[in-house]
Amino acid sequence: MKKNVFIQSTLILILGGFITKILGFVIRIIYTRIIGEAGVSLYSIVMPTYSLLLTIATLSLPVAISKLVSENKNRSLKILSNATIITLFLNILIITFTILFSKTIAYKLLNEPRSYYLIIAMSLTFPFVSISSILKGYFYGKQKMVPHTLSNIVEQVVRIFLIIYILPYLMTKNIIYAVVGLILTNIASELASILTFLFFLPKKFTITKKELKADAGTMKDIFAISLPSVSSRIIGNIGFFFEPIILTNILLLCGYTSSYVIKEYGIYNAYSISILTIPSFFIMAISSSLLPEITKFFQRKNMLMVKRRVKQALVISFILGLFFSTGFYLYRDVILNVIYKTTSGSNYIKILAPFFVLFYLEGPLISALQAMDKSTITMFITLFGIVVKLLVLALLSLCHIGIYSLVISEIVNIFVVVFLNFLALKKVLRTCK
Repeated sequence: MKKNVFIQSTLILILGGFITKILGFVIRIIYTRIIGEAGVSLYSIVMPTYSLLLTIATLSLPVAISKLVSENKNRSLKILSNATIITLFLNILIITFTILFSKTIAYKLLNEPRSYYLIIAMSLTFPFVSISSILKGYFYGKQKMVPHTLSNIVEQVVRIFLIIYILPYLMTKNIIYAVVGLILTNIASELASILTFLFFLPKKFTITKKELKADAGTMKDIFAISLPSVSSRIIGNIGFFFEPIILTNILLLCGYTSSYVIKEYGIYNAYSISILTIPSFFIMAISSSLLPEITKFFQRKNMLMVKRRVKQALVISFILGLFFSTGFYLYRDVILNVIYKTTSGSNYIKILAPFFVLFYLEGPLISALQAMDKSTITMFITLFGIVVKLLVLALLSLCHIGIYSLVISEIVNIFVVVFLNFLALKKVLRTCK
């Protein structure tokens, strides 16, 4: 394998991620203007629930598949087939759970009866997202980034087409029809992504009953990597799940109206956070390229190259993060106006932007630790960060500062998680000399 494969893979993912992000913004501009602020707020309030259930349904299998394929522990087809068996079983369980408890989640936890239909719709997208994720993990492990890039572009183009032609019609019915339709477009777009991946699978793949049969050894290898990895994500998503519940209930107790909380929470997530996470395409690109590279060199005990790759990833992330954060801080009103035709959320971006320079380092730090079999460490760091964030959120919400309690708790979480992951990585690298 060529020495510059890491740089090439990263550049391909950054370029593809940039195109995908542009298309994603086109999608967001279109649907926010069609469904309006009320629809955006309704969509935002159910996203924490969706993220948590989807994380359980996918079980961090892309990370496990990428690592196993890059290590050549088993035949690629056997890894894919066993991962598929696992994810289909999980999806049946999660969809059943969601349908049974969707009313409880909507009426009791979120205090928004209209979200019931949205939660049901979200559960139907899980199998398609899960299969697409498995295929992404395979190509990450092979360090073939072109299929991933093309699949993302195809996925976004399909979604744009559906939103343009279907969403306006659904809005003539009512807002719930429109938001449910927006969610269900994911099924068609993910299906298009899956078909794109299948086109790039090697022709030499020969399917036999032996390879398709569930293999205990392969499943054990998958779970050994995915469970610690998904534990961190589940913990993070549990925190995200409880975030609107804690915020809403405490602010209502303090005298804020339900309409204020839902509206401002929607603005915070749909406008402020979505702008600040624009650079997520390069974070994902760097992190995805970093994992198989470090896995390979760590297995060979080549710590010099491990350190070099980690340093490259962190330096690139910091420079790009500094560039984007400065731009967001200085031109936040212009960016919001161009994209959403509003300046709502500008005040939140002004406070958050300087601290998001550190946030952009989180992905590469976690990927590096996972590649060196330290997923358990990242899990406990994530748990600690979430506990601290929710405690700060609860305490500050009692101080009558509205959504700013959420803004400050987010900053505290960024500091805690990035700092602890950096210390953990530094310790691991020093120990492995």
